[in-house]
Amino acid sequence: MKRRHFVTGAGAMLAGGVLSGCGGGEQPAAGGDQPKMKTEYRWKMVTTWPKDFPGLGTGANLLASLINQMSGGRIHVKVYGAKELVPAFEVFDAVAGGTAELGHGAAYYWKGKSGAAQFFSAVPFGLNALEMNGWLYHGGGMELWEELYEPFGLIPMAAGNTGVQMGGWFNREINTLEDLQGLKMRIPGLGGEVLRRAGGTPVSLPGGEIFTSLQSGTIDATEWVGPYNDLAFGLYKVAKYYYYPGWHEPGTTLECIVNREAFDRLPPDLQAIVRSAAAQANQSMLAEYTAKNNAALHTLLNDHQVELRRFPDEVLARLRELSDQVVAEIADKDPTSRRIYEAFRGYRDQVIAWHDISERAFLNARAGG
Repeated sequence: MKRRHFVTGAGAMLAGGVLSGCGGGEQPAAGGDQPKMKTEYRWKMVTTWPKDFPGLGTGANLLASLINQMSGGRIHVKVYGAKELVPAFEVFDAVAGGTAELGHGAAYYWKGKSGAAQFFSAVPFGLNALEMNGWLYHGGGMELWEELYEPFGLIPMAAGNTGVQMGGWFNREINTLEDLQGLKMRIPGLGGEVLRRAGGTPVSLPGGEIFTSLQSGTIDATEWVGPYNDLAFGLYKVAKYYYYPGWHEPGTTLECIVNREAFDRLPPDLQAIVRSAAAQANQSMLAEYTAKNNAALHTLLNDHQVELRRFPDEVLARLRELSDQVVAEIADKDPTSRRIYEAFRGYRDQVIAWHDISERAFLNARAGG
């Protein structure tokens, strides 16, 4: 009878996402004291990415693995790819509502919740990965991001970065501004609004639907990430021209969002572990993309005869002009958006001045320019 009561009680606690028990290696303390009980937390992570997709999906897996290992098994995270538990674009609501404790995605997918969220993913002609991490960790960006998500009961954390992305795949050449007219392109966030003002039609699609949409002609063009991911998706099979630079996503931050109530139930050491795991995953993903894009681009150009093209200067100049307008308009939405915009712009101007004589100057010197 006692054994049945114990098993029933443990099962009830496990069903609630928390399991208390003794560590297997713990021994009774001197004086006959009972071993200290520990609490195990079983968490779900929902993502916007296809399950195990290179870079993005595996980045979510890495974050879960880091939390599991660094916590010594006290937190166990199970990862669900897009559509396994909730659709890709419902991750934000799922974590806010407690369906899952963690989410992995990009803040520009939630522009319907707050337009200012897009500052924390990618801003056209904005910050690259190095600059973005500087703003978030040491320039006040993280505090503004947490303030923005607080009303939703969420805590955001940077959990990856793709670096500068590619401009996208096109089934027609882009030689002038007129070539953007009527162009149906899968492109999210602020970049999508810029395209709209340039005469195109932005389309919002999760990653798993891009290939078939481009193949069927539902869209004329798409951006995804860069050579590493684009090769894995086989986009070279359904589009002829591969354009650069990725003006719309110069350093895209991926996010881990945490349900605040679940986070607050953790003891301080486990809270610190979750934050540390996210920071490590953030750096690891950028390193992975930097290493893997090189070989993937070589394969696309030499094995699949992809035609690499640069956007004309005229087109980039107009897109930059429209980007400034779109980004500035977000500031008029509410006081919080205004503060985020001004903080972002102030940091950007300062870091550009520094990088003109550091990163840019070095790259030019290395190229012999």
